[in-house]
Amino acid sequence: MEKKTFEALLKELEQVVKDLESKDIPLDEAVKKYQLGLELSKACFAMLEAAEKLIVKEIKN
Repeated sequence: MEKKTFEALLKELEQVVKDLESKDIPLDEAVKKYQLGLELSKACFAMLEAAEKLIVKEIKN
């Protein structure tokens, strides 16, 4: 996955969720979207964890 900002990842994840909420999505596409959603959510979580560690480190100094 290319390097994107947190906001870009979140926006893409929101679109994936909207797509999955559609009742007209074929199963194969839904599975692919679900997998993409998992990757995006993991990337967002990793960025949030890194930011939290940085903030905690700065507070302790």
